[in-house]
Amino acid sequence: MFSIYGESGRIFRGAMEDLWRVDALRGVMRARRLPGLTSDPRDPAAVAYRRATARVAREGAAAEPQADADEVVAAIEAPPRSLAAGAALSAYAQASGQGRERQPLRRVADVMTRQPMTVNADTSVFEAWRLLGERGVGQAPVLAGAASGAPGRLAGLISRAELLDLRRLPRPDAPADAWRELLMRPVAAVMFSPVPAVSPDADLRRVARVLLDTHLPGLPVLETVDSSMEPGAQGQDDGVLVGFISRSDILQAVVHDPPLDLWG
Repeated sequence: MFSIYGESGRIFRGAMEDLWRVDALRGVMRARRLPGLTSDPRDPAAVAYRRATARVAREGAAAEPQADADEVVAAIEAPPRSLAAGAALSAYAQASGQGRERQPLRRVADVMTRQPMTVNADTSVFEAWRLLGERGVGQAPVLAGAASGAPGRLAGLISRAELLDLRRLPRPDAPADAWRELLMRPVAAVMFSPVPAVSPDADLRRVARVLLDTHLPGLPVLETVDSSMEPGAQGQDDGVLVGFISRSDILQAVVHDPPLDLWG
């Protein structure tokens, strides 16, 4: 089962084939096809960003006491933890359990990352970039309405590329205030929303199809609370975030000698 969540909560629940009937999702997908900022040092936009954030650092970025613009510059030049590192950890975990009986991998729950990193909708772009770099991840679900003791509801998704989209960057010669305004903007202003989500019991093949069609790096995984809601309808149920399934999760499940009926 698939769903779509926006800032107001769930706006769709139904089969994969019906996802593209939701106008809001189609509109967002069309809008996000422009490229984001790359980590290539030859990229003029990346060079401009490094220069501007360095200027912000010199003149004082204020607002975020623990943040230093140089961190963001370093983060652009250093990609997240490589798939090779993740593969090494997975290989170790698999080797330590070689004696266990292998089970077919068919569902999202079999390969998803549990307890994923999340970012609050009111977190600044600057802080979100820093947190993603610290955790070595390229994307994270965005939660809105989080309060003391309450986790908040799914509202969107951010990625390193979306945080610093070329369309949002000031000119290279723009004053420091323009760059400061960009860095202090809330994540809610730049996140991918509405965003598709998936249930833990969804078929991996269908999830892979959605990832290919949407070009998203992954999907939030939510347990549905209100199972009485009719497919395709809107409702107040926000579900419970229980994981995140990324392209690398699926690839690692394939390459680490899984049961051959993974796609059976």
